[in-house]
Amino acid sequence: MTRKIGIIGMGNVGAAAAHYVVAMGFADDLVLIDTRTEKVEADALDLRDAIANLPYHTNIFTNDYSKLSDADVIISAIGNIKLQDNPTDDRFAELPFTRVQVPRAAKQIKESGFNGKIVVITNPVDVITSIYQEVTGLPKNHVIGTGTLLDSARMRRSVAEQLNIDSRSVVGYNLGEHGNSQFTAWSTVRVLGHPITEIAEKRGLDLNELDHLARIGGHTVFHGKKYTNYGVATSAVRLAYTIMSDAQTELPVSNYREEYGTYLSYPAIVGRDGVQEQLQLDLTEEELKKLQTSADFIKTKFAESRDDIDSNK
Repeated sequence: MTRKIGIIGMGNVGAAAAHYVVAMGFADDLVLIDTRTEKVEADALDLRDAIANLPYHTNIFTNDYSKLSDADVIISAIGNIKLQDNPTDDRFAELPFTRVQVPRAAKQIKESGFNGKIVVITNPVDVITSIYQEVTGLPKNHVIGTGTLLDSARMRRSVAEQLNIDSRSVVGYNLGEHGNSQFTAWSTVRVLGHPITEIAEKRGLDLNELDHLARIGGHTVFHGKKYTNYGVATSAVRLAYTIMSDAQTELPVSNYREEYGTYLSYPAIVGRDGVQEQLQLDLTEEELKKLQTSADFIKTKFAESRDDIDSNK
């Protein structure tokens, strides 16, 4: 059975995701789409040149939405990163651009007959995931945003650096919006066999500072090189491969939660059918309030995009 992945948007993130897919042999066929024909053709040629020195072969196609009809997963990396270069470090700065471009792409995805899963990187990711689901008409559990999968990784890295351990030895989640209202749910975090709150007290860790480091991690990278790519591209490809391999993995991704009436990041079991089971965490009252704040903010921004969504369906 042929494994096929599509990537729409070949900027820094899309290109990093494509290279990861090809280098790791995650797909037999890879479809790359971008409005800049010369750029996407150049990326395709560059990747074909790389294959000669890789142990895997990948067939690469460009700018053909019809090739997406039988894709297993489409990764959306549409964006305009220059809009992120603003004093507020607000991911919603891209919304005026993406809420116009995404419905157009989603409409072409729908017209192709695609019936797989969509993994969304495009910012603001929770709102954009909602737009993809509405325009394509795919089941809500088949359209998933990377959400705080990356933010949780940044938190784990920050904690691990303080304790001089591997970040994969830290368990726990950042929740809510992939943006300024996200937060570390410290009640979910465990390390060295104990809740982080116990370790923090014994070792003098400042959890507020660690939460801050996780929250600004993307901004730190952005201000250093004017884009981010490796962390989020890796998150997206991991999510795509989790789906394709039916891994049944617990991940903090942007998925539709009925009780909040929106997409937001919350742990779920992900497999071949997308989000296959939604978890219910035992959060503190403070964490529940923060999650509701995130949900309300995402819903407000989605409502502001209604005209662009309706005009491009």
